[in-house]
Amino acid sequence: MRIILYTGKGGVGKTSIAASSAVQSAKNGKKTLVVSTDRAHSLGDSLDIKLSPEPQEIRPNLWAQEIDTVHEVEKGWGQVQKYLTTLFTAKTIKDITTEELTVFPGIEDLLSLLRILQYYKQNTFEVIIIDCAPTGETLALLSFPEMLRWWMEKLFPMKRKAIKFLKPVMEPLLGIPMPTDSVMDEIDKIYSQLDEMRQIFSDRKVTSIRIVVNPEKMVVKEAQRSFTYLNIYDFNVDAVVVNRIIPDNVTDQYFTVWKDIQKKYKELIEDSFSPIPIYYAPLFEQEIVGLEMLDRMGEEIFKGEDPTTIKYNARIQTVTKENDEYVMAIYMPFTTKDDLSLNQKADELIIKVGNVKRNITLPRTLENLTVIGAKFEEETLKVRFGGVLHE
Repeated sequence: MRIILYTGKGGVGKTSIAASSAVQSAKNGKKTLVVSTDRAHSLGDSLDIKLSPEPQEIRPNLWAQEIDTVHEVEKGWGQVQKYLTTLFTAKTIKDITTEELTVFPGIEDLLSLLRILQYYKQNTFEVIIIDCAPTGETLALLSFPEMLRWWMEKLFPMKRKAIKFLKPVMEPLLGIPMPTDSVMDEIDKIYSQLDEMRQIFSDRKVTSIRIVVNPEKMVVKEAQRSFTYLNIYDFNVDAVVVNRIIPDNVTDQYFTVWKDIQKKYKELIEDSFSPIPIYYAPLFEQEIVGLEMLDRMGEEIFKGEDPTTIKYNARIQTVTKENDEYVMAIYMPFTTKDDLSLNQKADELIIKVGNVKRNITLPRTLENLTVIGAKFEEETLKVRFGGVLHE
């Protein structure tokens, strides 16, 4: 099975790109599901078909689904949510909606992704293409099991036994409910499923993540940051899709300035994401709605190429901590030490290789630290950070 996630800043057109990729995959004879996990569903609008919370076949080899995040939260988080609601009301927090308090930011998107785990285990489809929530933050949440592993494996079983033993005494004494076995079971189940999901999404032979951008400053900036984070969490970003490029044959004077702006940011995108393959989707003369237009968009992007193959598979960036310093490793093939120069500007690391410049947006961990050294070995630039950055 192949899993492909499209992510990007809200409004860049990732739903259309995801849907057009699915249309091309289905045309190639692969049993394909395109699914939206974004709460602000627009997949049905893009396909011009009313979708349901379950997969529905819309043409040969092509299924589509808009996951009901509310249902997934109730199914996967219901017991925990009921317990937290009881806990809050027991402590007289009654002037706010307790249901909102008991659903943590990002949990809806995260739990909806667990439906993909079900399809993966059942081997229901050959290709699953996901229209993901904006930016890669939801995927970063999948690192939680890794951070919680020691607690869940060592402390969690002991805590369960302690709660069971102390429950009859502590509840009357403190006046607050203690979690039941069903609540603890649900926490354990969610942890296990998220850990499985993390492993699948980190499997480079199965899962690819593609970032959709527009050639605009704010969009590119967010895409750079998402790219850095996704690499840190070891997800394989195998392509970048630049959407809404004004075609060369558009000569109207009104678009001249816009074409110049887009040219500048296209160069920045190429500098920032190289050697990741970059695909381009033009700004069409009409809106991308319906299977016919999505088919046309897919043809323009992939030009007959299979959209489901792995386009690139190498770790570009990693960040590790060594004592009191951080080391950012950046894979830079076909480069020599003499060609390299390095500069830091605010939250950006600017690397020049000959006449080519690459801008890397630093993760928040490194934003306020300064470069204290760098070396180049085995086609990898290793930059050491420490101390505080002085503006």
